[in-house]
Amino acid sequence: MGIKLLVADDHDVVRTGIICLLQETDIDVVALASTGGEAVELTQKAKPDVVLLDVRMPGGDGLTALGRIRLDHPHLPVLMLSNYDNPTYVARAVALGANGYLRKDISRDELIDAIRRAHREENLWTRDELRRVTGALAAPRLGSESEVPLTQREAEVLRHVARGLTNRQIAEEIGISYETVKEHIQNMLRKIGVSDRTQAAVWAVRQGLV
Repeated sequence: MGIKLLVADDHDVVRTGIICLLQETDIDVVALASTGGEAVELTQKAKPDVVLLDVRMPGGDGLTALGRIRLDHPHLPVLMLSNYDNPTYVARAVALGANGYLRKDISRDELIDAIRRAHREENLWTRDELRRVTGALAAPRLGSESEVPLTQREAEVLRHVARGLTNRQIAEEIGISYETVKEHIQNMLRKIGVSDRTQAAVWAVRQGLV
């Protein structure tokens, strides 16, 4: 019996490429999604053994989709796939319970091995990856958002930080100046009691803000 795989990526060439890479293996692609929302829906319908989720997609990014999948399928192996070696993404993936974080430049053999290991419910996190986010994951678990006096704008900026956006991207996204974004971030970090953006992202995940 082959391993049933759901592949979610917003680029058709990536989805097609993965199908080609997995030909003549024990891994069968049973569903394809191009958005995070589709990934959540198809996980329910196709009942895959493993889910491969692109981190950045329209219609709900892969990390948001991971959180939603975890609610209904807490033990389903999920691997994140990304072009970006972003510690904020990695921290969110760890906090949300992904089995591993794969770069899109991995080899065919590495991809096949990762899917098989995830199917065996193995944890694929390397020591280096976990070391990078240890500080964030060990950050104090503060109270609920209502107990932290974030302004509406600070909470909005925090959600964008947790999505991995840079200060300049946040400024463009919500229509405020770069300097104002920096000020909001400094205030937000101080209020929630963390020292960097990665810890803030983990805090936001724990509070259900992203």
